[in-house]
Amino acid sequence: MIDHIPLLHQTLAIAQSARANGNHPFGALLADASGNVVLTAENAVITTADLTAHAELALVRLAAQQFSKDQLQTYTLYTSTEPCPMCSGAIFWSGIAHVVYALGQPAFYAYLGTTPGDGSLALSCRAVLKHGRPIVTVSGPFIEKDALRVHAGFW
Repeated sequence: MIDHIPLLHQTLAIAQSARANGNHPFGALLADASGNVVLTAENAVITTADLTAHAELALVRLAAQQFSKDQLQTYTLYTSTEPCPMCSGAIFWSGIAHVVYALGQPAFYAYLGTTPGDGSLALSCRAVLKHGRPIVTVSGPFIEKDALRVHAGFW
């Protein structure tokens, strides 16, 4: 069994890098069945002026170029914050079979002080992914207090 916590801490370091690079603090990585990191990606929405440049979507794009669908089915996508509906759809279409996240949407929205749905598409990744076949397994949230630190003072 792979220990998710060190890999999730790596996503937080990636999120911190995104923030240091002038972007929203979100990060993601792809790990193989042994827990070895094979790809990383950070949010680049601001610096690329691309509203779809979320960390998870960037990671899926890179992964699809480098790995077969059969390989992707054995990988796990780790992310600093629960994937949005757009990223969840991309994860499903990529064939990645597992998602693990640090910070859940409810805690993130509570931190922001916003009501889910006000200027956002408030739909959990589980709600999106449960409608697809094959099933993408989702685990999280984990280490939410740690995950919130990367957002402190940003929003």
